[in-house]
This record gives sequence, structure tokens and C-alpha cells, in this order.
Amino acid sequence: MSDVKTPPVGEKAPDFNLPGTGGQTYRLEDYIGKQNVVLYFYPKDDTSGCTKEACAFRDLNKQFANADTVILGVSGDGVQSKEAFARKNSLSFPLLADEDFDVSTRYGAYKERERDGKKFMGIERTTFLIDRDGVLRKVYPNVDVEGHADEVLNEIAKL
Repeated sequence: MSDVKTPPVGEKAPDFNLPGTGGQTYRLEDYIGKQNVVLYFYPKDDTSGCTKEACAFRDLNKQFANADTVILGVSGDGVQSKEAFARKNSLSFPLLADEDFDVSTRYGAYKERERDGKKFMGIERTTFLIDRDGVLRKVYPNVDVEGHADEVLNEIAKL
């Protein structure tokens, strides 16, 4: 899967249709013309780095909302896992289940990774900033969670 490509900045972001927390299905088209979207892909529910990232977005969720921006977190875990993760950490934004990694693949976030000398397929922590017209404005590959939510919030001010 070395030919995994990230969608180009300045073009329409790939649509998605994924089940998520709150018993809802989430589609990019639901936000077009209404809100910016922060679509962030993370490896696994309830792990240390993913929890830290989710809580950072949670802590700034009001500021994102004030900037007409919705936060959507995506991983390959199922909806039940996402509900438990959201409850445990009082997450105030939807988490989406991409169990077949279709959306993660179309966004270029599902790729070959390596840990402890072992190669495997998985989601690389990646964030996409999509404007209210559905155009991809910024990609943050291989995210370091420290300060990331603040960085994204600052970028939204430029839209």
C-alpha cells in the first residue's frame, strides 16, 4: 500500500458516510455550506496518545464551535468502543467508526506503519481541515498530539 495518496489541498475533500456516537450517521455533505470540519484520524480508542489528542480537542471544542467548526474523530474501532471512549473522557464531539478503513484509505491515513521493528497496516495520526465549501484547506500528517489542537484552531482563524 505504498501508493496511498493524501487528497490534494485546494480540492474537494472526499465525502464520507460513517456511523458514529449518538446513534447517528455522519456525512461530509451534512456540513457543506454550514460549518468547517476538522476531520482527525487516530489509531485506536482509549490509548494514551489518542486520549490526549481527543481531550485536547474536547477542551477547545467551544472555541471551535464559536469558529463555526465541527470536530469529527475517526478510527477503525466500532461504535460501541467509541461510545465507551467518549463517555469515559466526556468527549463533546462525534467519533466515527471506519471499521473497513475505506474512508481512512481514501484520505491517505491508512497506511503501512512500523513499531518495534514490525510492519503492519493501520491509521497514521492525521488531521484534515475542510472549509464550509467542502474544500480541503490543510493537512497535518503524522501528528504530534502536543499542541496540535491549538495549532488547528489557529489555522481556522485564517479561513
